[in-house]
Amino acid sequence: MKVLLVSANRLNAPYAVYPLGLDYVARAIEDRHEVRVIDLNTANTTALVAALNETPPDIVGISIRNIDNTDTLDPQGFTGQYRDLAALIRTHVTAPIVLGGSGFTIFPAELMALLEADYGIIGEGERLAALLDAIANGGDPANIPGVILPGGAAVIPRPLSDHLNRKVNGTPAVTGYYVRRGGMLNLQTKRGCPFRCIYCTYPHIEGRAMRPIAPAEVATTAMELQEAGARYLFITDSAFNADYGHSLAVAEAFLAAGLSIPWGAFFAPTHPPAGYYKRLAEAGLSHVEFGTEAMSNRVLQSYCKPFQVDDVRQAHAAAQAAGVHVAHYMLLGGPGETTETLAETLSNIDKLRHTVVFFFCGMRIYPHTALYRLAVENNMIAPEQDLLEPVFYRSDAIAEDRILQMVQDHAAGRVNWVFGAGGEETEKILTRLHKRGFVGPLWEFLIR
Repeated sequence: MKVLLVSANRLNAPYAVYPLGLDYVARAIEDRHEVRVIDLNTANTTALVAALNETPPDIVGISIRNIDNTDTLDPQGFTGQYRDLAALIRTHVTAPIVLGGSGFTIFPAELMALLEADYGIIGEGERLAALLDAIANGGDPANIPGVILPGGAAVIPRPLSDHLNRKVNGTPAVTGYYVRRGGMLNLQTKRGCPFRCIYCTYPHIEGRAMRPIAPAEVATTAMELQEAGARYLFITDSAFNADYGHSLAVAEAFLAAGLSIPWGAFFAPTHPPAGYYKRLAEAGLSHVEFGTEAMSNRVLQSYCKPFQVDDVRQAHAAAQAAGVHVAHYMLLGGPGETTETLAETLSNIDKLRHTVVFFFCGMRIYPHTALYRLAVENNMIAPEQDLLEPVFYRSDAIAEDRILQMVQDHAAGRVNWVFGAGGEETEKILTRLHKRGFVGPLWEFLIR
Protein backbone atom coordinates (compact mmCIF):
# COMPACT_ATOMS: atom_id res chain seq x y z
CA MET A 1 0.00 0.00 0.00
CA LYS A 2 1.05 3.59 -0.60
CA VAL A 3 1.09 5.36 2.77
CA LEU A 4 1.49 9.11 3.28
CA LEU A 5 2.42 10.14 6.82
CA VAL A 6 1.78 13.80 7.67
CA SER A 7 3.30 15.55 10.68
CA ALA A 8 0.67 18.20 11.44
CA ASN A 9 2.70 20.09 14.04
CA ARG A 10 3.58 23.67 13.07
CA LEU A 11 4.52 24.99 16.49
CA ASN A 12 8.10 26.23 16.23
CA ALA A 13 8.39 28.48 19.28
CA PRO A 14 10.78 28.66 20.99
CA TYR A 15 12.24 26.31 18.33
CA ALA A 16 11.02 23.74 15.85
CA VAL A 17 10.81 20.09 16.94
CA TYR A 18 11.69 17.27 14.56
CA PRO A 19 8.84 14.71 14.20
CA LEU A 20 10.69 11.81 15.79
CA GLY A 21 7.56 9.67 16.18
CA LEU A 22 7.10 9.31 12.45
CA ASP A 23 10.58 7.78 12.15
CA TYR A 24 9.37 4.91 14.32
CA VAL A 25 6.09 4.58 12.42
CA ALA A 26 7.80 4.64 9.02
CA ARG A 27 10.27 1.97 10.15
CA ALA A 28 7.43 -0.25 11.36
CA ILE A 29 5.71 -0.31 7.96
CA GLU A 30 8.37 0.38 5.32
CA ASP A 31 9.26 -3.28 4.69
CA ARG A 32 5.79 -3.99 3.33
CA HIS A 33 4.51 -0.60 2.19
CA GLU A 34 5.60 2.41 0.16
CA VAL A 35 6.01 5.25 2.66
CA ARG A 36 6.30 9.01 2.21
CA VAL A 37 6.51 11.64 4.94
CA ILE A 38 5.32 15.24 4.76
CA ASP A 39 6.39 17.49 7.66
CA LEU A 40 4.30 20.67 7.73
CA ASN A 41 7.11 22.46 9.52
CA THR A 42 9.23 21.99 6.40
CA ALA A 43 6.59 21.84 3.66
CA ASN A 44 3.57 24.07 3.11
CA THR A 45 0.08 22.94 2.09
CA THR A 46 0.95 23.49 -1.58
CA ALA A 47 3.62 20.81 -1.29
CA LEU A 48 1.16 18.56 0.52
CA VAL A 49 -1.44 18.95 -2.25
CA ALA A 50 1.23 18.23 -4.86
CA ALA A 51 2.18 15.03 -3.04
CA LEU A 52 -1.46 13.96 -2.82
CA ASN A 53 -2.06 14.56 -6.52
CA GLU A 54 1.19 13.20 -7.94
CA THR A 55 0.99 9.83 -6.22
CA PRO A 56 -2.41 9.41 -4.57
CA PRO A 57 -1.95 7.42 -1.35
CA ASP A 58 -4.01 4.45 -0.26
CA ILE A 59 -3.81 5.60 3.37
CA VAL A 60 -3.08 9.01 4.92
CA GLY A 61 -1.80 9.10 8.49
CA ILE A 62 -1.93 12.40 10.38
CA SER A 63 0.31 12.70 13.45
CA ILE A 64 -1.07 15.13 16.05
CA ARG A 65 1.59 16.11 18.55
CA ASN A 66 0.26 19.26 20.25
CA ILE A 67 -3.32 20.14 21.14
CA ASP A 68 -2.31 23.65 22.27
CA ASN A 69 0.72 25.57 23.50
CA THR A 70 -0.16 25.17 27.25
CA ASP A 71 0.63 28.86 27.87
CA THR A 72 -1.90 30.79 29.98
CA LEU A 73 -0.40 34.14 28.97
CA ASP A 74 -0.85 33.47 25.25
CA PRO A 75 -3.14 30.43 24.90
CA GLN A 76 -3.33 28.96 21.42
CA GLY A 77 -5.33 25.91 20.40
CA PHE A 78 -4.44 23.98 17.25
CA THR A 79 -7.41 21.69 16.69
CA GLY A 80 -8.94 24.05 14.13
CA GLN A 81 -5.76 23.71 12.04
CA TYR A 82 -6.04 19.92 12.19
CA ARG A 83 -9.69 19.99 11.15
CA ASP A 84 -8.82 22.18 8.16
CA LEU A 85 -5.92 19.89 7.26
CA ALA A 86 -8.15 16.81 7.21
CA ALA A 87 -10.71 18.68 5.10
CA LEU A 88 -7.99 19.70 2.63
CA ILE A 89 -6.82 16.11 2.29
CA ARG A 90 -10.41 14.98 1.72
CA THR A 91 -10.78 17.35 -1.23
CA HIS A 92 -7.88 15.68 -3.07
CA VAL A 93 -8.00 11.97 -2.20
CA THR A 94 -10.54 9.41 -1.07
CA ALA A 95 -8.01 7.43 0.96
CA PRO A 96 -8.93 6.62 4.57
CA ILE A 97 -7.46 8.99 7.15
CA VAL A 98 -5.77 7.53 10.23
CA LEU A 99 -5.06 9.77 13.23
CA GLY A 100 -2.31 9.20 15.79
CA GLY A 101 0.29 10.93 17.92
CA SER A 102 0.59 11.98 21.54
CA GLY A 103 -2.02 14.73 21.27
CA PHE A 104 -4.48 12.35 19.65
CA THR A 105 -3.96 9.78 22.42
CA ILE A 106 -5.16 12.34 24.98
CA PHE A 107 -8.35 13.18 23.02
CA PRO A 108 -9.01 10.24 20.67
CA ALA A 109 -12.82 10.25 20.51
CA GLU A 110 -13.03 14.04 20.31
CA LEU A 111 -10.51 14.30 17.46
CA MET A 112 -12.03 11.37 15.56
CA ALA A 113 -15.32 13.27 15.51
CA LEU A 114 -13.84 16.70 14.80
CA LEU A 115 -11.68 15.54 11.89
CA GLU A 116 -14.18 12.91 10.68
CA ALA A 117 -11.37 10.38 10.50
CA ASP A 118 -11.74 6.74 9.49
CA TYR A 119 -9.38 5.24 12.05
CA GLY A 120 -7.32 6.33 15.02
CA ILE A 121 -4.37 4.79 16.83
CA ILE A 122 -4.20 5.34 20.58
CA GLY A 123 -0.72 5.14 22.04
CA GLU A 124 2.25 4.04 19.99
CA GLY A 125 2.04 4.66 16.27
CA GLU A 126 3.82 1.44 15.33
CA ARG A 127 0.38 -0.17 15.65
CA LEU A 128 -0.29 1.22 12.18
CA ALA A 129 1.41 -1.90 10.79
CA ALA A 130 -1.31 -4.14 12.23
CA LEU A 131 -4.04 -1.80 11.03
CA LEU A 132 -2.68 -1.82 7.46
CA ASP A 133 -2.56 -5.62 7.52
CA ALA A 134 -6.19 -5.77 8.64
CA ILE A 135 -7.30 -3.35 5.92
CA ALA A 136 -5.35 -5.21 3.23
CA ASN A 137 -6.53 -8.67 4.30
CA GLY A 138 -10.14 -7.91 5.11
CA GLY A 139 -9.64 -8.23 8.87
CA ASP A 140 -11.56 -6.39 11.55
CA PRO A 141 -9.59 -3.30 12.70
CA ALA A 142 -11.80 -3.06 15.78
CA ASN A 143 -10.04 -6.14 17.16
CA ILE A 144 -6.61 -4.46 17.10
CA PRO A 145 -5.53 -3.08 20.51
CA GLY A 146 -5.26 0.69 20.34
CA VAL A 147 -7.35 1.16 17.18
CA ILE A 148 -10.47 3.31 17.49
CA LEU A 149 -13.20 3.60 14.87
CA PRO A 150 -15.70 6.47 14.42
CA GLY A 151 -18.06 6.49 17.39
CA GLY A 152 -16.10 3.72 19.07
CA ALA A 153 -14.82 3.51 22.62
CA ALA A 154 -11.36 4.90 23.34
CA VAL A 155 -9.72 1.92 25.03
CA ILE A 156 -6.16 2.48 26.22
CA PRO A 157 -3.94 -0.40 25.03
CA ARG A 158 -1.03 -1.94 26.85
CA PRO A 159 2.26 -0.31 25.79
CA LEU A 160 4.16 -2.24 23.16
CA SER A 161 6.69 -4.65 24.56
CA ASP A 162 8.39 -5.24 21.23
CA HIS A 163 11.75 -3.79 20.32
CA LEU A 164 11.55 -0.03 19.64
CA ASN A 165 13.11 0.42 16.21
CA ARG A 166 13.72 3.80 14.61
CA LYS A 167 15.00 4.67 11.16
CA VAL A 168 16.38 8.19 10.90
CA ASN A 169 14.90 10.20 8.05
CA GLY A 170 18.09 11.67 6.63
CA THR A 171 16.34 13.41 3.73
CA PRO A 172 17.89 16.89 3.45
CA ALA A 173 14.46 18.40 2.79
CA VAL A 174 13.38 17.21 6.23
CA THR A 175 16.49 17.33 8.40
CA GLY A 176 17.88 20.43 6.68
CA TYR A 177 15.11 22.62 8.05
CA TYR A 178 15.97 21.72 11.65
CA VAL A 179 19.70 21.85 11.04
CA ARG A 180 19.33 25.42 9.77
CA ARG A 181 17.17 26.40 12.75
CA GLY A 182 19.61 25.63 15.54
CA GLY A 183 21.04 22.36 14.31
CA MET A 184 18.83 20.33 16.66
CA LEU A 185 17.52 16.85 16.03
CA ASN A 186 16.06 14.63 18.72
CA LEU A 187 16.57 11.26 20.25
CA GLN A 188 14.67 8.86 22.50
CA THR A 189 16.33 6.48 24.96
CA LYS A 190 13.27 4.92 26.60
CA ARG A 191 9.50 5.09 26.81
CA GLY A 192 7.32 5.22 29.88
CA CYS A 193 7.37 7.37 33.02
CA PRO A 194 7.19 6.00 36.59
CA PHE A 195 6.46 9.37 38.20
CA ARG A 196 2.98 10.46 39.28
CA CYS A 197 3.00 14.23 38.76
CA ILE A 198 -0.64 15.27 38.92
CA TYR A 199 -0.74 17.20 35.65
CA CYS A 200 1.36 14.99 33.38
CA THR A 201 0.06 12.99 30.40
CA TYR A 202 3.24 10.95 29.81
CA PRO A 203 2.11 7.92 31.86
CA HIS A 204 -1.17 7.85 29.91
CA ILE A 205 0.55 8.14 26.54
CA GLU A 206 3.53 5.83 27.13
CA GLY A 207 2.61 3.86 30.25
CA ARG A 208 4.25 3.89 33.67
CA ALA A 209 6.68 1.04 33.10
CA MET A 210 9.95 2.24 31.61
CA ARG A 211 10.98 0.41 28.44
CA PRO A 212 14.63 1.21 27.77
CA ILE A 213 16.26 1.11 24.36
CA ALA A 214 19.62 -0.64 24.38
CA PRO A 215 22.32 2.01 24.99
CA ALA A 216 24.41 0.82 22.03
CA GLU A 217 21.39 1.23 19.77
CA VAL A 218 20.73 4.72 21.14
CA ALA A 219 24.33 5.61 20.37
CA THR A 220 24.04 4.22 16.84
CA THR A 221 21.00 6.40 16.23
CA ALA A 222 22.82 9.40 17.68
CA MET A 223 25.66 8.85 15.24
CA GLU A 224 23.18 8.58 12.35
CA LEU A 225 21.65 11.90 13.39
CA GLN A 226 25.11 13.45 13.58
CA GLU A 227 25.87 12.16 10.08
CA ALA A 228 22.53 13.60 8.89
CA GLY A 229 23.79 17.05 9.89
CA ALA A 230 22.71 17.42 13.50
CA ARG A 231 24.91 19.73 15.52
CA TYR A 232 22.97 19.22 18.75
CA LEU A 233 20.75 16.44 20.09
CA PHE A 234 17.84 16.79 22.49
CA ILE A 235 16.71 13.67 24.32
CA THR A 236 12.92 13.61 24.43
CA ASP A 237 12.40 11.20 27.36
CA SER A 238 9.95 12.49 29.97
CA ALA A 239 12.91 12.53 32.37
CA PHE A 240 16.26 11.25 31.12
CA ASN A 241 17.42 10.46 34.66
CA ALA A 242 14.28 8.55 35.69
CA ASP A 243 16.58 5.54 35.39
CA TYR A 244 20.05 6.66 36.53
CA GLY A 245 21.70 3.39 35.53
CA HIS A 246 20.33 3.36 32.00
CA SER A 247 21.09 7.04 31.39
CA LEU A 248 24.68 6.52 32.53
CA ALA A 249 24.96 3.53 30.20
CA VAL A 250 23.70 5.69 27.32
CA ALA A 251 26.38 8.28 28.10
CA GLU A 252 29.04 5.55 28.11
CA ALA A 253 27.72 4.33 24.75
CA PHE A 254 28.01 7.86 23.35
CA LEU A 255 31.64 7.95 24.43
CA ALA A 256 32.35 4.52 22.94
CA ALA A 257 30.70 5.47 19.64
CA GLY A 258 32.67 8.72 19.36
CA LEU A 259 29.71 11.10 19.39
CA SER A 260 31.18 14.57 18.97
CA ILE A 261 28.18 16.91 19.17
CA PRO A 262 26.64 18.32 22.37
CA TRP A 263 23.28 17.22 23.72
CA GLY A 264 20.72 18.09 26.33
CA ALA A 265 17.74 16.54 28.05
CA PHE A 266 14.93 17.07 30.50
CA PHE A 267 15.75 15.93 34.05
CA ALA A 268 13.92 15.48 37.32
CA PRO A 269 15.87 17.33 40.06
CA THR A 270 16.19 14.24 42.20
CA HIS A 271 19.32 13.53 44.25
CA PRO A 272 21.93 12.25 41.75
CA PRO A 273 24.57 9.57 42.31
CA ALA A 274 28.07 10.89 42.93
CA GLY A 275 29.75 12.01 39.71
CA TYR A 276 26.62 11.51 37.62
CA TYR A 277 26.51 14.87 35.85
CA LYS A 278 30.29 14.97 35.51
CA ARG A 279 30.26 11.71 33.57
CA LEU A 280 27.37 12.86 31.39
CA ALA A 281 29.23 16.10 30.66
CA GLU A 282 32.26 14.07 29.59
CA ALA A 283 29.94 12.29 27.14
CA GLY A 284 28.74 15.59 25.65
CA LEU A 285 25.92 16.77 27.92
CA SER A 286 25.80 20.56 27.67
CA HIS A 287 22.28 21.55 28.82
CA VAL A 288 20.22 20.35 31.77
CA GLU A 289 16.55 21.36 31.89
CA PHE A 290 15.04 20.60 35.29
CA GLY A 291 11.29 20.10 35.66
CA THR A 292 11.34 21.70 39.10
CA GLU A 293 7.86 23.33 39.09
CA ALA A 294 8.08 24.80 42.61
CA MET A 295 10.55 25.50 45.40
CA SER A 296 8.09 24.95 48.24
CA ASN A 297 7.84 21.49 49.76
CA ARG A 298 4.12 21.95 50.39
CA VAL A 299 3.49 22.62 46.71
CA LEU A 300 5.86 19.88 45.54
CA GLN A 301 3.93 17.43 47.70
CA SER A 302 0.64 18.70 46.27
CA TYR A 303 1.99 18.23 42.75
CA CYS A 304 3.12 14.67 43.72
CA LYS A 305 6.69 15.40 42.69
CA PRO A 306 9.32 12.75 43.58
CA PHE A 307 11.70 15.26 45.20
CA GLN A 308 11.91 18.10 47.72
CA VAL A 309 13.62 21.49 47.76
CA ASP A 310 16.88 20.10 49.17
CA ASP A 311 17.01 17.59 46.31
CA VAL A 312 16.60 20.44 43.81
CA ARG A 313 19.52 22.30 45.37
CA GLN A 314 21.76 19.24 45.30
CA ALA A 315 20.86 18.38 41.70
CA HIS A 316 21.44 21.98 40.66
CA ALA A 317 24.82 22.13 42.40
CA ALA A 318 25.92 18.81 40.90
CA ALA A 319 24.99 19.87 37.36
CA GLN A 320 26.72 23.22 37.75
CA ALA A 321 29.84 21.61 39.18
CA ALA A 322 29.98 19.47 36.04
CA GLY A 323 30.17 22.65 33.94
CA VAL A 324 26.84 22.28 32.11
CA HIS A 325 24.22 24.98 31.52
CA VAL A 326 21.22 24.71 33.84
CA ALA A 327 17.60 25.84 33.51
CA HIS A 328 14.59 25.31 35.75
CA TYR A 329 10.93 25.24 34.75
CA MET A 330 8.40 26.53 37.29
CA LEU A 331 4.67 25.78 37.18
CA LEU A 332 2.92 28.25 39.43
CA GLY A 333 -0.65 28.54 40.64
CA GLY A 334 -1.54 24.87 40.81
CA PRO A 335 -3.18 22.98 43.69
CA GLY A 336 -1.85 24.15 47.04
CA GLU A 337 -0.35 27.40 45.78
CA THR A 338 -0.79 30.39 48.10
CA THR A 339 0.85 33.77 48.53
CA GLU A 340 3.09 32.20 51.17
CA THR A 341 4.18 29.21 49.07
CA LEU A 342 4.90 31.44 46.08
CA ALA A 343 7.00 33.77 48.23
CA GLU A 344 8.89 30.70 49.46
CA THR A 345 9.46 29.50 45.89
CA LEU A 346 10.75 32.89 44.76
CA SER A 347 13.06 33.18 47.75
CA ASN A 348 14.51 29.73 47.09
CA ILE A 349 14.95 30.43 43.39
CA ASP A 350 17.15 33.36 44.38
CA LYS A 351 19.57 30.83 45.85
CA LEU A 352 19.96 28.99 42.53
CA ARG A 353 22.91 30.78 40.98
CA HIS A 354 23.76 31.03 37.29
CA THR A 355 20.55 29.59 35.85
CA VAL A 356 17.63 30.44 33.62
CA VAL A 357 14.15 30.12 35.11
CA PHE A 358 11.08 29.68 32.91
CA PHE A 359 7.80 30.54 34.65
CA PHE A 360 4.43 29.14 33.62
CA CYS A 361 1.28 30.17 35.44
CA GLY A 362 -1.64 27.78 35.76
CA MET A 363 -1.81 24.08 34.88
CA ARG A 364 -3.38 22.87 31.66
CA ILE A 365 -6.08 20.35 32.57
CA TYR A 366 -5.89 17.18 30.51
CA PRO A 367 -8.04 14.05 30.82
CA HIS A 368 -6.56 10.93 32.42
CA THR A 369 -4.61 12.92 35.01
CA ALA A 370 -4.98 13.37 38.76
CA LEU A 371 -5.38 17.10 38.11
CA TYR A 372 -8.44 16.37 35.96
CA ARG A 373 -10.03 14.34 38.76
CA LEU A 374 -9.23 17.08 41.27
CA ALA A 375 -10.74 19.77 39.03
CA VAL A 376 -13.95 17.73 38.70
CA GLU A 377 -14.13 17.15 42.47
CA ASN A 378 -13.70 20.90 43.07
CA ASN A 379 -16.35 21.76 40.46
CA MET A 380 -13.84 23.66 38.34
CA ILE A 381 -14.89 21.62 35.31
CA ALA A 382 -17.83 19.38 34.52
CA PRO A 383 -17.16 15.63 34.15
CA GLU A 384 -18.06 15.69 30.44
CA GLN A 385 -16.64 19.13 29.65
CA ASP A 386 -14.87 19.57 26.31
CA LEU A 387 -11.21 20.26 27.05
CA LEU A 388 -9.91 20.42 23.48
CA GLU A 389 -9.61 24.17 23.85
CA PRO A 390 -7.17 25.07 26.66
CA VAL A 391 -8.63 24.99 30.17
CA PHE A 392 -6.36 25.73 33.14
CA TYR A 393 -6.42 24.84 36.82
CA ARG A 394 -5.88 27.90 38.98
CA SER A 395 -5.48 27.92 42.73
CA ASP A 396 -8.40 29.50 44.55
CA ALA A 397 -5.99 30.85 47.20
CA ILE A 398 -4.08 33.24 44.91
CA ALA A 399 -5.20 35.04 41.74
CA GLU A 400 -3.25 34.77 38.51
CA ASP A 401 -2.58 38.51 38.31
CA ARG A 402 -1.21 38.38 41.86
CA ILE A 403 1.16 35.55 40.87
CA LEU A 404 2.40 37.47 37.84
CA GLN A 405 2.89 40.65 39.88
CA MET A 406 4.84 38.86 42.60
CA VAL A 407 7.14 37.22 40.05
CA GLN A 408 7.66 40.47 38.15
CA ASP A 409 8.41 42.39 41.34
CA HIS A 410 10.85 39.74 42.51
CA ALA A 411 12.51 39.40 39.12
CA ALA A 412 13.43 43.09 39.13
CA GLY A 413 14.15 43.06 35.40
CA ARG A 414 16.36 39.97 35.37
CA VAL A 415 16.52 38.66 31.81
CA ASN A 416 17.15 35.12 33.04
CA TRP A 417 13.63 35.01 34.53
CA VAL A 418 11.39 34.27 31.56
CA PHE A 419 7.59 34.07 31.39
CA GLY A 420 6.40 31.12 29.29
CA ALA A 421 8.42 30.46 26.16
CA GLY A 422 9.45 34.10 26.04
CA GLY A 423 7.01 35.26 23.35
CA GLU A 424 7.71 36.69 19.92
CA GLU A 425 10.72 38.71 21.03
CA THR A 426 12.51 35.60 22.28
CA GLU A 427 11.66 33.75 19.07
CA LYS A 428 13.13 36.62 17.01
CA ILE A 429 16.34 36.58 19.06
CA LEU A 430 16.69 32.81 18.67
CA THR A 431 16.10 33.06 14.92
CA ARG A 432 18.85 35.69 14.58
CA LEU A 433 21.29 33.58 16.61
CA HIS A 434 20.48 30.47 14.57
CA LYS A 435 21.12 32.37 11.35
CA ARG A 436 24.51 33.36 12.74
CA GLY A 437 25.39 29.70 13.23
CA PHE A 438 24.65 29.21 16.94
CA VAL A 439 23.28 25.77 17.83
CA GLY A 440 21.17 24.29 20.58
CA PRO A 441 18.37 25.81 22.68
CA LEU A 442 20.48 28.95 23.32
CA TRP A 443 18.82 29.88 26.61
CA GLU A 444 22.29 29.77 28.16
CA PHE A 445 22.84 33.28 26.78
CA LEU A 446 20.30 34.50 29.35
CA ILE A 447 22.15 33.06 32.33
CA ARG A 448 23.12 35.64 34.92
